[in-house]
Formats: sequence, structure tokens, C-alpha cells
Amino acid sequence: MIELAFSILASDFAHLADEVAAAERGGGTIVHVDVMDGHFVPNITFGPPMVQSLRPVTKLPLDCHLMVENPDAFIPAFAEAGADMVSVQQEVCRHLHRTLQLIEQNGMKPGVVINPATPVDTLIEVLPMVHYVLVMSVNPGFGGQKFLPLALEKIAYLAALRKEMGLGFRIEVDGGVAHDTVGAVVEAGADMLVAGSAIFSPGKTEQNAREFLKVARAGVPKSTPKKKK
Repeated sequence: MIELAFSILASDFAHLADEVAAAERGGGTIVHVDVMDGHFVPNITFGPPMVQSLRPVTKLPLDCHLMVENPDAFIPAFAEAGADMVSVQQEVCRHLHRTLQLIEQNGMKPGVVINPATPVDTLIEVLPMVHYVLVMSVNPGFGGQKFLPLALEKIAYLAALRKEMGLGFRIEVDGGVAHDTVGAVVEAGADMLVAGSAIFSPGKTEQNAREFLKVARAGVPKSTPKKKK
């Protein structure tokens, strides 16, 4: 199942409820919230109050990506605010297993994130406990960056591991995912597609979302027909 997780970082904050509604009408099924603290990444964005404000205006799941230095301190607050999914950076979690448990204990679906320079193999031990793995295809901190092709190998490797280990985690990708890159991302094995700049545009958000998903779903690998004996 290919899903669009539209990133509100690229939206018009003054009309956020309308922006979310337009992306949802275009087929978006997940609201992606980029949480940055100005320490782990060189930018400051949203906190639990934003999630709390979003919760009454949409029934879509709220997917919060915590790009913060001490995620454990904020996980309960995001749960209370109404988040459905929370992902944390592998690079910042001293006790990743414990942090993922904390997310689940607070009633949310746990996810883990790796930056472009972080190998997939650092996640092997926690793959059985996550709902999704987020592969960053840019260095985190700002929207509108160019897609890094090295992410495709990571996505494909994760898809192979998922099959080999008999697991059901989903593969999310974030960074430079647009109409010209999404086909390759889906072919590699991703099924949760974070996009912001490619979606939000005055008067065109709904259309952009619809066209984005059309291109993405066209990239779904077709099963190879079995040869007749």
C-alpha cells in the first residue's frame, strides 16, 4: 500500500487546516510533522502544541519525526497532544530499544530513522519492534533539498531484510521525494512517502498530491508471472 505522508513543514502555516484538508482531498493519508530542536539539526520547527492544534482538524494519523537531542523527554507530551506515530533518530538514542519501548508504552506506533551516513545494519536488533523505518534521503534540517540516490540502496536492503526476517515494518522515505524521484523510491521498496515541497503550492495542493500518488503507484513493482511447466 503506497501512502503519501504530506509534510506540513512546506505548508502555509497561516492556513494550516485548509492546507491539510487540500492534501487529504488529493489522497494524502498521513500528516508528517517534522519536529526540530535547533540542536540535533540546525533549525527549529514544531512542538507538542502544534500537534495538539492539528488533532481536532483531521482524523488522519499524525506522524511525528523527532529530530531532537533528548526524545525520551518529549515522547509523553506528543502522546498527550494526540500523535499516532513517533519516529526517533538512531544517531541520538543512547538506549534505542528503551526509547522505542517508551513510544509504544505511550500508545503510539514506534519508528526509527537513519540519516544518509548511517548504515542500515545498525537497526538489525530493533527491526522486530518497529512499525516503520524512515530512511532520510537528505541530511535533516531543512525542506526543499535535493534527493540523495544512496538512499535507494538502503531502501532496497531494508525491503530484503524485511522479507528475510519475516517482518512487517513499513519503509518510509523523506527528503527530495518529488514527481521525478518517487518512482525509483517505490521501485526500491518504500511504501510511506514523505513529501512537502512537491505537494504544497497555493491553489495546487490537491492536484499535486493526486498527481504525485499517480506517479508513485505507477512505480509499484509488478509481480513476475510464473512460467508454465
